[in-house]
Amino acid sequence: MARVMVDQVQAIISPGASGSPIQPADLIRAGELVQVIGGPGELAGARWWQVEVGSLSGWVPEGPPERPVLIDASAPASRAWNVWSAITSTALPASVADLPERVYVPNEADNTISVIDVASLKVVATLRSGQIPEHLTPDWDLSRLYVSNYASPFLTVVDPRTEATVSPVAAASPYNLYFSPDGSTAIVMAEDVNRIDFYDRRTWRLLKQLPIKWAGIDHADFSAGGRYLLASTEYAGHVLKVDVVSMSIVGDLYVGGKPIDVKLSPDGSVFFVANQGRSGVSVIDPVQMKQIAFIPTGNGAHGMAISRDTRLLYVSNRLAGTISVIDFATRKVTATWLVGGSPDMLQVSTDGSQLWTGNRFSSTVVIIDTTTGKVIRLIPVGRRPHGLTFFPQPGRFSIGHNGVYR
Repeated sequence: MARVMVDQVQAIISPGASGSPIQPADLIRAGELVQVIGGPGELAGARWWQVEVGSLSGWVPEGPPERPVLIDASAPASRAWNVWSAITSTALPASVADLPERVYVPNEADNTISVIDVASLKVVATLRSGQIPEHLTPDWDLSRLYVSNYASPFLTVVDPRTEATVSPVAAASPYNLYFSPDGSTAIVMAEDVNRIDFYDRRTWRLLKQLPIKWAGIDHADFSAGGRYLLASTEYAGHVLKVDVVSMSIVGDLYVGGKPIDVKLSPDGSVFFVANQGRSGVSVIDPVQMKQIAFIPTGNGAHGMAISRDTRLLYVSNRLAGTISVIDFATRKVTATWLVGGSPDMLQVSTDGSQLWTGNRFSSTVVIIDTTTGKVIRLIPVGRRPHGLTFFPQPGRFSIGHNGVYR
């Protein structure tokens, strides 16, 4: 039985006998989707259930009827949970509210970063990066911007206040970068060496290197409580479930094709995975690790972004030159916008009225009106623009990639 944890709870190893010492297991955060595997047990006059999430198996209290800790994942109350609620506001985090809006564009073929002023829609600076820059990632606390350099042993670091590069951070073959929702861990997708590297986010001390036997580890998103992530292997067709605490693989699903970007649904119950090889989006149950639906979108389904009101999922179809709009509630395509070119990774403007993307096989950034689906502007940048970021944006913190906030 799948249940939603509506409160943060310290799990315990066993309810035990009355009067026996309580041994804590790990913390399970609010919103986490768990599997009930045992129980009930009795402790201090309360009922407890054994649950499983990632590599954790522990017991949690049922809670009083008026405020249950566990809610059936299919119940209406569970659907009131919105993982992305913090991004529905247009207010910016206080720490960056005074910064001008910029779009930072890594130009893969030029080893540069174009800095676009959103107000004037002009490139106001060009910065040097390492070799083959792929994604521009805001730090968890938004204090720095990292550039994943696929062919260099480091991340380029940009100070968003000075809009200049500072000392780089060592990391092997970084293709993409994520941060655990609690802000403790930096997770580097080292695609070229088939590995996920875990670092202490504050000190960049290496914690663990996790070998991946499938090629193309590159994109991911976290569960609602952040216990695990789902990651795509672009060249092997697998989607992996990785426990962020134990830093281990705890699940695997073969979907075929070329799975790319990953997004969690607002209610935290399923993941959407764009598949460039299958030209659509898989809907994956992360508890059972099964594909429960497939949504055809267009040739080369690649990047994804969530609308400001969190009702819609935008999908770039890179080979078709289109953007598909999926309604989260119905899991159906409600519109397809012909924008031309090769739209890649996506970003939504602060007010939600614009969708920004790079033309991967060209040298322009495209701005699209999210009401009409029409192209507003093409902005010349460097060659092969990839994982651009619109910075700053609403949200409490960044979980990485090209600027994904919660």
